[in-house]
Amino acid sequence: MIESVNTLAALRRHIASLEGIPATKAGARIATGHAPLDQTLQGGLAQGRVHELFGRNEDEGAAAGLSLIFAHLAAGQSPMFWLRPINGAAGQPYGPGLAALGIDPAYLLIGVMKDDALLLRAAVDALRCPALGSLVIELRGRAPLMDLTASRRLALAAEASGVTAFLLRIGGDPVPSAADTRWRVTAAPSVPLPGNAPGMTAFDLSLLRRRSGPDGITCRLVWNSERGVFGEECDERHDPRSDSADTPLPGAVVSVPSARPAAHRAA
Repeated sequence: MIESVNTLAALRRHIASLEGIPATKAGARIATGHAPLDQTLQGGLAQGRVHELFGRNEDEGAAAGLSLIFAHLAAGQSPMFWLRPINGAAGQPYGPGLAALGIDPAYLLIGVMKDDALLLRAAVDALRCPALGSLVIELRGRAPLMDLTASRRLALAAEASGVTAFLLRIGGDPVPSAADTRWRVTAAPSVPLPGNAPGMTAFDLSLLRRRSGPDGITCRLVWNSERGVFGEECDERHDPRSDSADTPLPGAVVSVPSARPAAHRAA
């Protein structure tokens, strides 16, 4: 069995070389930095595949944010492309907000399509371009054109070029697809940093389906934009034990004699 698996892997690498897929993309993984998640996924998200992320309408910001962060990890120094329907383009990405996530807005291209049919055709064309780092495909509601056949077209195009696609589904329900993984994304509260400063961006993530392994896992991802990786909630560089009332304040301390009042009363 092991020998047949190794033979199949070698055959895939040979086919990838014949099709001109870069060796770094053939069978590569996108590490998230979240150790339990990466271990479950055998090194991270599969590169050159389609990954679905579902978010309810109230979690639109969280689902979109996580899709862009995943796309950023997949793209590296290559451009990212975000295809959006015209009915969802009212809320535009905020440049300083992207920068706060560690995403350079100069590397993000946005295309707005008037309907889902044009958007899906553009997505297949974009995935055929190996110079693209990653692709985010946004669909809203039921999106009936996003069926099993359409997902297979996307999957084949992604595998041929090595470009990773993230299918962002807002307010939709899962249907059969050829996606490598399927996730449910919700916003999660972040732990405040010292001084009650806002904590790092956090997501609750559930693996609904996986083509080549177990599913059903849940985890909380905390995005460390400075390091460019995900961690767990305890990785937020904040130890709650340090907030004890016995912790002295910084600065010089001057002792006051016990027989002398701390301050003179004003006359």
